[in-house]
Amino acid sequence: MRFLVLAIVMAFPVVDLYVTVRFAHWTGVPVWAWIGVAMVGGFLLLRNERTAFRARTVAAMHGEQSLLRGLVDSGRKVLAAMLLILPGVVSDLVALLLLALPINVGRRLEAAARGGRFDAIEGDWRRLD
Repeated sequence: MRFLVLAIVMAFPVVDLYVTVRFAHWTGVPVWAWIGVAMVGGFLLLRNERTAFRARTVAAMHGEQSLLRGLVDSGRKVLAAMLLILPGVVSDLVALLLLALPINVGRRLEAAARGGRFDAIEGDWRRLD
């Protein structure tokens, strides 16, 4: 069983490159364009997520956002970026599917259902020094 899993993992890049070459031949777009555009997109997504992760961590430390929600969202985007960096159309489609899934959007969907409003406690405050 171990060798079957190892064979699948080792065969995926080969099958992915074969599908990419066939897809490039079918569309008339060079193979290097499919691989290069996806790789640049993966690096840009990874760079953007690095700065966004810092902002989410600071927001979680201040109590403005859940730490687990930020980690799951960040992990999903990093995994998608790594799949975009891998050469091949199949891995790119999996990465785009991973980015398109509505994972971890609980409060945003609830707010959209209420007309874009979050429940907030209104009040006045003043600072005492």
